[in-house]
Amino acid sequence: MDTAFPLRPDRAQARRLRLQARRAEARLRVGVGVPRGGVLAALTLLGGATALGGVLLSLGGDVWAGAEPSALRAGRRLNRAAGALAGSVLFDSALEHYAGAFENKAMYTPLVVSTLSLIASLHGHADRKTTNHPFRDAIYSATALTGIVGTGFHIYNVGKRPGGFCFQNLFYAAPLGAPAALVLSGLMGFLGERARDNAPGSLPTIFGLTAGRLVAAVTGLGLVGTAAEAGLLHLRGAYHNPAMLLPVTIPPIAGLMLARTALKQSERRPVTRWWMRMTALLGLAGAGFHSIGVARNMGGWRNWTQNILAGPPIPAPPAFTGLALAGLAALGLQQDHPDD
Repeated sequence: MDTAFPLRPDRAQARRLRLQARRAEARLRVGVGVPRGGVLAALTLLGGATALGGVLLSLGGDVWAGAEPSALRAGRRLNRAAGALAGSVLFDSALEHYAGAFENKAMYTPLVVSTLSLIASLHGHADRKTTNHPFRDAIYSATALTGIVGTGFHIYNVGKRPGGFCFQNLFYAAPLGAPAALVLSGLMGFLGERARDNAPGSLPTIFGLTAGRLVAAVTGLGLVGTAAEAGLLHLRGAYHNPAMLLPVTIPPIAGLMLARTALKQSERRPVTRWWMRMTALLGLAGAGFHSIGVARNMGGWRNWTQNILAGPPIPAPPAFTGLALAGLAALGLQQDHPDD
């Protein structure tokens, strides 16, 4: 009977294999430790955007305004908040609906409406009149209405799939919370128009309610809802990066702080004000982190036409910046016009 013996590898060959394994491990270690290419560019943009945002937000006052009535200043701040939200929706919906090949012609609507909201917000920022503008009012109202209708479309898109409202569909079907950013853009702009339409020196009110309290309450709800949407999508990513916990911790706390401010007003809330600034920075930093996520996909930014659709949505995090700006507007109103 023949006995089969295992072949004994040549010693020189074994040494070559061990050397190749060590070199491959070293290359992997260098690739992880030293960012290169698209990842390095994304990290540079992240640092630059965060530093610039930090400088602007640390100035404390309104860097765009001189001496102007408090209600007008708050109105222009809310115009900027609405514009930031509209810009986030514009680019995010453009990418997501392009990925869906604009299967339904109604998918063009948020692009048109968010563009109009952005234009109206830029116009409102430049307008120093203490009265509301009818065309801005109409655009902001149409923006909020479009967001409500869009939410209905997205709910229908999830519900009609096999399994209904299961995690699989919530992860990969039309995002339920995305059109809500359009609602918030319209609301912030509309509230800004109502805030500026108050006599200088009087207590700013909106529909008979104190403007500061109302804006704080709406913004707090918006922050909690946006954080819930981010939490769902980061759950899809299994929170593989600890930084993914930031948008589900910082913004909800900011929302609770604004809710407390809306219920119990005081002239100054320095901790809440700085927390709003940190939330605004989080939105800028989040766009940078998402850029890194795109760069880490196969092909990096050289394959941007595919990776920008498959990777994390870069325009989504600045929605937190827009809401934080609205929170700062509410705090400014309350500081200038305490009603206690």
